[in-house]
Amino acid sequence: MREISKIIFSGDDKVAHFAAKELKKYLIMITNNEFNIDFEGNEVGEAINCFRIGLFKDFQIESLNQDNNSHFDDEIYINVHKGKGIISGVNPRSILLAVYRFLTEAGCRWVRPGIEGELIPRKDLSNISVHLQEKPSYRHRGICIEGAVSLENVLDTISWLPKVGLNSYFIQFREAYTFFERWYNHTYNPQKKSEQFSIEKAKEFMKEIEGEIVKRGLIYHGVGHGWTCDPLGIPGLSWEAVKGEYSPEVTQFFAQVKGERKMQDDIPLNLNLCYSNPKVREIMVNSVLDYLSINKNIDILHFWLADGFNTQCECENCIKEIPTDFYIQILNELDKVLTENNINTKIVFLLYYDLLWTPQNNHIENPDRFIMMFAPITRTYTHSFKEDSDDADICVQAYERNNLKLPSSIGENIAFLKKWKKEFSGDSFDFDYHFMWDHFYDPGYVAISNTIYEDVRNLKGIGLNGLISCQCQRAFLPTGLGIYIMAKTLWKDEIDSNEITEDYFKSTFGQNWDKCFSILSTLSELFTPQYLRGELTMVDEKISDKFSQIKEVCREYGKLIEENKERGQVCHNKSWQYLYYHKEICLRLAEILKFRVLDNFEMTTKLWEELKVYLQVNEDNIQPVFDLYEFKQTFEVMNRFVLKR
Repeated sequence: MREISKIIFSGDDKVAHFAAKELKKYLIMITNNEFNIDFEGNEVGEAINCFRIGLFKDFQIESLNQDNNSHFDDEIYINVHKGKGIISGVNPRSILLAVYRFLTEAGCRWVRPGIEGELIPRKDLSNISVHLQEKPSYRHRGICIEGAVSLENVLDTISWLPKVGLNSYFIQFREAYTFFERWYNHTYNPQKKSEQFSIEKAKEFMKEIEGEIVKRGLIYHGVGHGWTCDPLGIPGLSWEAVKGEYSPEVTQFFAQVKGERKMQDDIPLNLNLCYSNPKVREIMVNSVLDYLSINKNIDILHFWLADGFNTQCECENCIKEIPTDFYIQILNELDKVLTENNINTKIVFLLYYDLLWTPQNNHIENPDRFIMMFAPITRTYTHSFKEDSDDADICVQAYERNNLKLPSSIGENIAFLKKWKKEFSGDSFDFDYHFMWDHFYDPGYVAISNTIYEDVRNLKGIGLNGLISCQCQRAFLPTGLGIYIMAKTLWKDEIDSNEITEDYFKSTFGQNWDKCFSILSTLSELFTPQYLRGELTMVDEKISDKFSQIKEVCREYGKLIEENKERGQVCHNKSWQYLYYHKEICLRLAEILKFRVLDNFEMTTKLWEELKVYLQVNEDNIQPVFDLYEFKQTFEVMNRFVLKR
């Protein structure tokens, strides 16, 4: 007969109740014991011969930081001795984070989203003791939806976030239609039949996704794109061009560029407006008010302008001030309207394209309403953030309307941020793209993992309180090392990267993890990410020699995979099996690059088409870990360096 143990939980908070159920589920898997969740009055009391979970106040636990924001700041306390004790958090979400942290210390690992990424140990309850109290290094720790996704991909991601210490999820757009449409309509894969995905279906998905976010108490970021088109009745669903005729009643609000008020590239998301026009600002502000009046679950609303540059209005009134001045006007007007309507939602404003330049005449009047988001989309990932970067004190160039020269170096980007930190001293975070496109330039994923580790460690030094990663949800082939390191370093920025790397590879692959890491490190070096980023000379025989070496590395890689693909637990088996496809991708990509670097464009194109067909045929085998849509988009649209002369 199995022993029955208790998990005692008081109160009626749904997030804390979910935390108790998660603790029960995993403890049963670990110990093979039975557990009951019992409810007591308002006081949890001391932990005697059981687990007790609750808030700090239930146990009179003193916080490490008396300035905690009860909703956005996390802190955990665990005092468990031989399978009995207290698991607590400063707020309900922190209780859930504390549960997963306790389970992690007990030996559980979640190396990628989904049940096949779980590694659950077997041990006796009496052998589990954990004692710690921690506050994360950074407030903002999350992921933003991108790429092509199924509903299951998103739900698995949301479930995974708190297991590795992340606390936020950002759903771009009002209904995230474009990300689902790419998958269900199988854009870029003619081998699969389109499922004719609809906006209505996307809205159904949103309700389910929001429910999972709320269930875990995650900080819910929303929208961002579309505030320059949706308020005018022009749907902003994606980055695709939309041919359309617009009435003068609408076009009167468009930015005037080269004497015309029109949709510059037929992409509604890239539409800028005539921001000096008070009616434009009023329409935008009222649209936000209407949206937040209905969507009450959103904790942080992103209010962005057009997702493009060099299309700012040139009318006689707009040229009197730079776009950021009008942006600040809108933000101040928005704050007043939300305050009048008792809406306390935080608003994110961003530093991006034209908005990298600080305002000259206007200033944010209520900093507590706003969070500043640094989005250095044109940066290099060859180097990491450094507070003392050699060119960090570089002078920011003067703003030149519709003739922007955007920063690429780390120093140039930080120079813009430094000016903004003097302008705005409130809450802020980095919004970055390590796993949006750049991870495809590093097929071993080791170099990009080192970059994000250093980036996160240096966020405090450049004045930012965390990171929201704008990324493919399916960025786990060959591994999820970089995302895992990101999560762990956001929690504890003093963590040793070698220790977390070893722990991750052992958990992911089991036996022969070290040989796997060695091969992936070699692949990262040989693929020369700087070349794929277009930062090196196109034609270079020395780099060609590197690409030629990859074939031999992959031969050893293949032997290692065959020896290990059936060993260990399900998590290990699946990890090795995924590597078979990764090895094949590396072989084919290396051949493409070998010809490209020698300027044999005909063979480059031929082999690229063959690689695409291979990925299309095998997409279902790697769907949870590899985003075919974004892989193709990266090389054919975002960075055509490899595929053009």
